[in-house]
Amino acid sequence: MNWNELKEESEIVELLEDFGYFHDGCLKEMHMWTETYIDENLTMAAPSGLDTNVKLLFQRQFKNPSAIELWFEGVTAIYILPTAENFASILFEAVILKQNDTYYWSDDIDFDPSNIEHNVSWISAKKLRWRERNDWMGKQHRYESKE
Repeated sequence: MNWNELKEESEIVELLEDFGYFHDGCLKEMHMWTETYIDENLTMAAPSGLDTNVKLLFQRQFKNPSAIELWFEGVTAIYILPTAENFASILFEAVILKQNDTYYWSDDIDFDPSNIEHNVSWISAKKLRWRERNDWMGKQHRYESKE
């Protein structure tokens, strides 16, 4: 399955409309990794650029698409707020924005990157891709290790 890179505002709007602004959806899973590592000789490779990547898997109660992945490359910030006890983890609406060459996703439709609040979940990155994952519905974890 090929990734679709978001570049133009019209592509962002089209994705939001096609996925119903995440209405009646949920953030099912998150996978984060960096390009920093230590090899077998205990030598560290530490790139000087933005080396953090995050994939988010969303599912929703509608078809076409029912599930999508968002891949944030060059993550600049991430703040994912767990759902409080006795509350449901349902997304009622979410937004994707592009401002100053940075992409933002937030579970607050009124999210403002210039006035970030810490009572909503959000992520920002220099590059954003997405793809349909309608075959990834259900309870099964998709990002867990197969080992």
